[in-house]
Amino acid sequence: MIRQLVRSYVLLVAVAIALFTVPVAFTLTDQLRDDTEASVLREADTMALLLANGDRTSCEALQKMATAYAEKTPGDVQVTGAAGCTPGLLAPGRDADLRKVLDGDGPTTDWGSSFIWGPELVITVPALDTGTDRVVGAVRVVYSTGEMTDRLWQIWGFRAVLAVLVLGVAALLGVGVARRLTRPLRQLNDMASKFSDGDLTARSPVTGPPETQTLARTLNQGAERLDTLIAAQRIFVADASHQLRTPLTALRLSLDNIADGVDDEFVGEDVEQATAEVVRMSRLVNGLLVLARAEAKVAAAEPLPLMDIVRERLAVWRPAADERGVTIALRGSIDGRPSVLASPGHLDQMLDNVLSNALEVSPDGGTITVRVDPRGDVVGVSVLDEGPGMSDAEKSRAFDRFWRGQGLTGKSGSGLGLAVVRQLATDDGGTVALTDAPPISASLDQGHPHGSGLCVTITLRAASHRGGV
Repeated sequence: MIRQLVRSYVLLVAVAIALFTVPVAFTLTDQLRDDTEASVLREADTMALLLANGDRTSCEALQKMATAYAEKTPGDVQVTGAAGCTPGLLAPGRDADLRKVLDGDGPTTDWGSSFIWGPELVITVPALDTGTDRVVGAVRVVYSTGEMTDRLWQIWGFRAVLAVLVLGVAALLGVGVARRLTRPLRQLNDMASKFSDGDLTARSPVTGPPETQTLARTLNQGAERLDTLIAAQRIFVADASHQLRTPLTALRLSLDNIADGVDDEFVGEDVEQATAEVVRMSRLVNGLLVLARAEAKVAAAEPLPLMDIVRERLAVWRPAADERGVTIALRGSIDGRPSVLASPGHLDQMLDNVLSNALEVSPDGGTITVRVDPRGDVVGVSVLDEGPGMSDAEKSRAFDRFWRGQGLTGKSGSGLGLAVVRQLATDDGGTVALTDAPPISASLDQGHPHGSGLCVTITLRAASHRGGV
C-alpha cells in the first residue's frame, strides 16, 4: 500500500511539473527564436539602408559594420546590387529567396528546418532606393544557430534536472506521508499477527483518521470479548478436567470392587463390559480435553530438540509394545540434532497419539518404525506400522472427530487421536499426511517384513538453529 501511495503521489507531482515547466520551456524557446530573428533582421535592415545609399561613405560604413558583425556575432553578411561595396551573393537565378527579394516580394527568413531550427538562420532583406522605393540590392545575413542550440539545451536541461530533483524530494516526502497514513493499518496488522500467534492480550492504538480509529476500537472490543471467551473456556477445561475425571475414576474403582466380589459369570461379564465402557469414556474425556486445549492455542511455537523428544516418547511406549512382542525401531539418516518449531507439549502429544494408534493396529511380533527426515525448511517424522492399513475412503475420514478405524487388540479408541494430531500440527504451522507403508521391496531394509500398513507423517517447520552432532 505504501508503494502505491508513493507512486500515486510522485505521478501527481510529475504531472504538475510537466504542466508547469513544459509550457514555460516552450515559451522560452519561442522567445529565444523570436528575439534572435528580430535582432538579425534589425541588423540586416540597417545594413540595407547603407547599401541603398550607394555612395562611397555608405559603402565604407557597410564594410566596417559587416566586418564588426562577423567578429562579434556568429553571423556572416553578404550583399548584392552595389558594385564595389562587398563580394556579391550567388546569382539570383540560382537562389530562390534572393530572387523573391529582388523582385520586390519583401524580406525572407529561412531557419533551415521545420523542427525548431537548423544549423543556420538565413535572412535576406531588400535595399530600397529612398526616393523611388525601387529595389536596388539585397543584404543577406547567415547566422549560425550553435549558440542558440546551447541555450536551448540549458533551458530544457535545467528544467529536466530541476524536475528530477523535485521528483526525488517528492518521493522522499511521499514515503514519509505514506508511512504516516498507513501507520494505523500497520498497527492493526501487528495486532492481527500477534493474535494469530496466540497472544490474546494484543491491542491496537486508536490513532490515525476517524475511519481507522473506529476500526481499531471495534477490533479492540472484539479482542476483549474473545479474550474473555477464551479465558472462560480455559476455566471450563480446567473444571471439566477435575470434575469429569474424578467420578469416572471412582466409578471404575467401584466396578473393579464389584467384579472382585461377584461369582456369577453373567454378572461378571456385565461388570467387565461396564468397566470397558468407563475406560472408553475416560479416553474420550481425555481426548476432548486435549482437543479443547489445542483449539485454545495458548502457547507460541518455539525451537525444540526433535530427537530428544522422539527418543523420550519411544522409551515410554516400548514397555507396552514389549508386552505384545512389538518392536519399536528408530531408523533413518539423521544429520546433527534437528530442531523444530512447536509449542511445548504438542510434539509429545502428537507422537503419543500416533504411536498409540500404531500399537493398536500392529500384529503381535510386528514392528513399528519411526523415521526422522530433515528436508530443508521442514522436518518430517514418520510412524510406519504393519497393520491392515487404510483404504482411500478411510484415509479421507481418519481426521474426523469420533471416527474410529479397525484395530487388532480389541480395544476401542476415542476417535479423537488423529483429530488432535492434526489440530496440534496445524497450530504449529505443520501438516499431517496418511499414506500406505512402503511395499515389500522397499521395506525389507527398513524393518517392514510384511510390507503393509499405514504411514503417518508429521511435518513441522525446522528451526533456523541446529546444534552440533
